[in-house]
Amino acid sequence: MIFIMARSFKEAIQHRRTHYGIGNNSPISDNEIHEIIKTAVTHVPSAFNSQSTRIVLLLGESHKKLWEIVKDTLRKIVPAEAYKATEVKIDNSFEAGYGTVLFFEDTAVVEGLQKQFPSYKENFPVWSQQTSAMHQFAVWTMLEDAGFGASLQHYNPLIDEAVAKQWHINPNWKLIAEMPFGTSTQEPGEKQFAPLEERILVFK
Repeated sequence: MIFIMARSFKEAIQHRRTHYGIGNNSPISDNEIHEIIKTAVTHVPSAFNSQSTRIVLLLGESHKKLWEIVKDTLRKIVPAEAYKATEVKIDNSFEAGYGTVLFFEDTAVVEGLQKQFPSYKENFPVWSQQTSAMHQFAVWTMLEDAGFGASLQHYNPLIDEAVAKQWHINPNWKLIAEMPFGTSTQEPGEKQFAPLEERILVFK
């Protein structure tokens, strides 16, 4: 199965937004979602071709279990008067979706490159984060192009131990971000753009 974007690459980038209102439906098959993940993991670049990104796709009950883990974790540390609003947000936004993509980086790969190329030792953890970010953007854009709404969350490192235990994650995999997705149930808020002339320089 080959994933084909409905929009041009430029259009897909322009259309990608943060969607907090998502529902438990899917415009495509689970196999096609898997194909999106495989496309990103196969073709997104990485420094030194490290291929350090690891992804876990959670669907169905596994998706719901993740957000129960998040709520159980936060319930222990968030004041009771503030927790209720947090629970409502998770229930109505993230857990209400169709699935979640977990983004990891394999620290064993990073450490191996640090040993192999000691001159760049300090750079490899930074490049690893950049690699993960590119995978996040690629998956996010392709999910949106397929008809989903998604957002990027960071409940790590609070949930790292529980997630690793629940799905028997390799201890070398470091959780970087969580991306809940589902069919969009509301339009995203208006996005403000800073003046491009303050953000781009062109020299000839």
